[in-house]
Amino acid sequence: MKKGISILALAALFTGNMDARQAMSGNVGGLPVEDATLKRNGDLMTVDMDLNLQDLKVKGDKAVVFTPVIINGNDSVVLESVGLYSRNRWYQYQREGYLNPEDRNEGVAMRYSDRPEVYDYTQSVAYADWMNGASLKLNCDVYSCCHERVEHEDITLAGWTEFIPQPILNYSFEVASAVKVDSLQGRAFVDFPVNKIVIYPDYRNNAYELGKIVATIDSVRNDPDITITSIFIKGTASPEGPYDNNVYLAKNRTIALKDYVMKLYNFAPDFIQTDYNPVDWPGLIDYLKTSHLEHAKEIMAIAESDIEPYARNQKIMKTYPEEYNFLWKTIYPALRHSDYTIRYTIRSYTTVEEIQEVMRTNPKRLGLDEIYVLAAAYEQNSPEYLDVMETAARLYPKNVQANINAANAAMARGDYVLAAQYLDKAGNDAGALYAKANLLMLKGEYQQAADIFRSLSPTMPAAQESLQILIDQGMINE
Repeated sequence: MKKGISILALAALFTGNMDARQAMSGNVGGLPVEDATLKRNGDLMTVDMDLNLQDLKVKGDKAVVFTPVIINGNDSVVLESVGLYSRNRWYQYQREGYLNPEDRNEGVAMRYSDRPEVYDYTQSVAYADWMNGASLKLNCDVYSCCHERVEHEDITLAGWTEFIPQPILNYSFEVASAVKVDSLQGRAFVDFPVNKIVIYPDYRNNAYELGKIVATIDSVRNDPDITITSIFIKGTASPEGPYDNNVYLAKNRTIALKDYVMKLYNFAPDFIQTDYNPVDWPGLIDYLKTSHLEHAKEIMAIAESDIEPYARNQKIMKTYPEEYNFLWKTIYPALRHSDYTIRYTIRSYTTVEEIQEVMRTNPKRLGLDEIYVLAAAYEQNSPEYLDVMETAARLYPKNVQANINAANAAMARGDYVLAAQYLDKAGNDAGALYAKANLLMLKGEYQQAADIFRSLSPTMPAAQESLQILIDQGMINE
C-alpha cells in the first residue's frame, strides 16, 4: 500500500450547492495524494504524485482544479493543472476553452464521469538554483458558474534540499617497508699556506671550519637511532695558478682533510671517499649570474668557454683587470672549499608510542610505513588521523599514494583547494582518478564526477556505489 498525504474535507466542497465553509468543518472524506515527490534529475526538477480521484465528488456546476507549485520564498513556478468538471461545467469548458479568465493553466482537463481512479501526475521543469530548499505545494480551487472561485485550499506535500554527497574516501596504506637512508651536507673553508697540502688546525680560521665538520659528524654519530654508513669529501681550488698545480693542490688537500678526520674517529680506511675539482668554475659562474660587476656577462662568457683553464683565468685578468682584482680578493677565496656529505641510516620504529614521539620531535625520521602504522591507531577521519595523512604527503611529496591520502584528508576537512593541490601531484592512475571524481562531486560538478565514476565502476566497487548515489539523488541525468 502506498503511503499517502490527504487533503481533508475536499470532497465535501464538491457536493452540489452545499456551503463550502460548512462542508469544510464537516470533515467529510478527503483526497488522498500518494507518493508525492519533488526530486532533481540533473538539469530538471521533477514533480511526481498519484491523485486518487475515485471518491472525489464533483456535482452541479462545479469544477475542481489541482495545481502543483514549486515554491521557495519569493520564487515559484506553477506547473500544469489537473481539472475535473461536472457535466454542466464540462460543456461550458468545451464552449469557452478555459476555466476562468484568470487561469488558463489547466494542463489536463477531464470530465468527472471519465476520471480514472488514480491519476499519475508527472511534470518536469528546468532546475534553477533557487529550488534548493523548495517545497511542493498543491493548490485546490473550486469554481462555480460564472468562473467564480468559491473555495481555495492548499497543502505542502514534499520538499527538496540539494543532496550534499559524502564521498567514499579510499585511503591506502600499501607501502613496503624500506631502509631509511638520509644524509647531511656541509661546506668548510679550510685554509692552507701557499702551495702547502698540510692541515694546520690553528692556522687562520681553521679551528672553526674544522669544528663544523666534527660537529656535523657528531650530531649523527652520537644519536642512538642513527648509524653512519659513509662520508664523502670533495675539495675544490680557485682558478688562479697553473692547472696542473691546481690539480695537485685540490687532490692532496682533500686527502689531508680525510686523514685529519680519520685520526679523530678511527674510521676504517675506505669509510671516507674523496673526489676533487681543480677549478671551481661553476662557483664563479653562479656568482657572476647575479653580480653587478660592469662586465659580469663578458667575464661569465669567458668562464664558460672551452679555453684551457689557466689561459681562461689569464684572459679574464688581462681583459678586465679591475674586475679581476675584485674577484681575486673577495670571490676566489670562497672557491677554495671542501664539501662533505655524511650518509646514514635510521633505525625502524615499531610501536605506536615510539612513532608518536618521533612524529612530535623529528617526523623526517619516519618512513611511510611507520607513519601509516600511526594513522591506523586513530579513528578514520579524526583530527589526528587527518593530520597524519597530510604530514605523510609533506614528508614524501613525490609519493602518489601519500598525495591521494592527503587529498582525502583535505576533502574530509572541507579544504577543496588543498585537496586539488595534492591531487595535482598524484598522477592519473585509478586511485587518483577516483579521488579527483570525489572532489568534483563535493564541488557540485556532478556530471564530470559521474563520467569518471562510470569509467572506473567495472573494476572499482566504490566508484559504482558513488555513481549510484548520484543517480539515486537525481544529481545527474540517467
